Amino acid sequence: MRTKSATVAGLAAAAALTAVTLTTAATATAAPAHDAPRRNCPQLDKKLPWAGDNRARLQKMIDERGTCSGKGGPRPVAAFDWDNTVVKNDITDATLAWALKHDKILQPKSWKDTSAWLTPAADKALAKACGTAVRPGRPLPTSKNTACADEIFEIREKSKTMAGEDAFAGDWNHRRTVPAYAWIPQLFAGHTPAALTSFAKQARAEQLAAPVGAEQTVGTHTLAGYVRYYDQQKDLIRTLKAAGFDVYIVSASSEPIAEAWSSGVGLDAKHTIGIRNITKHGRLTTAIKGCGGVETGRGDALPYMDGKRCMINQEIFKIKGAKAWQQQDWSHRIALGAGDADTDVTFVNDATGAHVAINRNKSELMCRAYDDADGRWVANPMFIDPMPRKSGTYPCATTGATAEDGSKTPVRRADGSVIPDQVDKAF
Repeated sequence: MRTKSATVAGLAAAAALTAVTLTTAATATAAPAHDAPRRNCPQLDKKLPWAGDNRARLQKMIDERGTCSGKGGPRPVAAFDWDNTVVKNDITDATLAWALKHDKILQPKSWKDTSAWLTPAADKALAKACGTAVRPGRPLPTSKNTACADEIFEIREKSKTMAGEDAFAGDWNHRRTVPAYAWIPQLFAGHTPAALTSFAKQARAEQLAAPVGAEQTVGTHTLAGYVRYYDQQKDLIRTLKAAGFDVYIVSASSEPIAEAWSSGVGLDAKHTIGIRNITKHGRLTTAIKGCGGVETGRGDALPYMDGKRCMINQEIFKIKGAKAWQQQDWSHRIALGAGDADTDVTFVNDATGAHVAINRNKSELMCRAYDDADGRWVANPMFIDPMPRKSGTYPCATTGATAEDGSKTPVRRADGSVIPDQVDKAF
C-alpha cells in the first residue's frame, strides 16, 4: 500500500515510530500500513472465523479501496450473489414451497403461456396434475393437490416432468439465461410485486425460525426447511458499507423475493437486483425485462452467469446496449464480487480487488478460484454445513466451463490459455 511521509523538525523521532503522514489541502491522507490501521478504519469482526488468511486478505482490500485509502474518487462497488453466498440455502425454493403450501399459485389460461420454452409434454403434465376446474386467475389448491405441487416443483428442480420428460426446449444462450429460473417468477404472474414480497417475508419468517438442518416436504419432494444468514457475510457487508463501498445484491431470484431478504443485511430495494417481471395494471406478467439490448419478453437475459455482468454494468454503472455484456475498464468494474456457483463466475471474475468464492464444488468458479490468476481470489468453505472435499480434480482443462450453446469447454484465462485441472483446497 502506498504511504507518504514528510520530515518535520521536532517530529522525526515520532515519525519513525508511528509513520506519521501529513496531509495538505492538495494531497489526501494516504492509507496507513495494513498492520497498523487507523482507529476509524472499519474492521472485520475477528471473532467470526474465515478459512486460512481470508479475513486478513479481505481486510487488506477494504483498507486499500475504501475510505481509509485516502484516494477519493467514486465509491467502490461490491456485489454479492444471494443464495448460498450471503445465506445458507435457497430463498426461491423457500418462497415457492411456502406458496404451494398456501395455495398462492394462480391458474394460468394455459400452462404454455407461462414460458415460451415450456414443452408440450410439460404443458400436458401440468394440465393433467393441476386440472382445469379452477378458473384462470384463481388459486390452485396445491396444498391438497399433491400431484400438482409435485409437477411444479419437479420442473423447478430438474427441468423435467414427473414422468422424466424434458420440461423446456428450444434455443437460448446458456450463459445468459435458463428457462427454469425464469419460470418461477413467471408462475407468480397475476400477483402484485408487493404480494410476492409478502409471500417471501412469510417464508423467511418460517425458515429463520426452523432449526438448522430442518427439512420440509412439498408434494412428495423433500427439501431444506431452513435458511440462515451467514454471520461472516453480514459482517463483511457491514464493514464494506462502513468503509464507503456501495454494496449490491445481484440475484437470479425474482426481485420482489430478494427484496424480502436483503434488508436483513442492511440493503434496500435500490441495492437489490433480481429477475424483473414487467407489470401491467400493477400486477406481474410473464414478460421479463431484458438487458444489454436483449429485448424484454420470454427471459433471454436474466441475472445469470454473463447476465449478472450485464445487469451490474447496466443498472449500476449505467452502461447501455450491447457494451453492457463486455468486461469494462478498471473504473467501471466492481471492487469485490462474491458468489458460490458457476452462475456467478463472470461477475465475480470481473472484480478488481477481491473475488470471493464460497465453495459448493462448482467447476468453473472453483477452477478460477484455485488458479488465482491475479492473486486476488478468496476461496472459502460454506460457513454452515460445508461441502466435503471434492474427490479427484475439477475438470478445468476439459469440461469445466459452459459455452453459449450449453456444451462443456475448458476454462480459459484472459490470455486464452487453459487452466489446468485443480485440486479442491477450500472444504
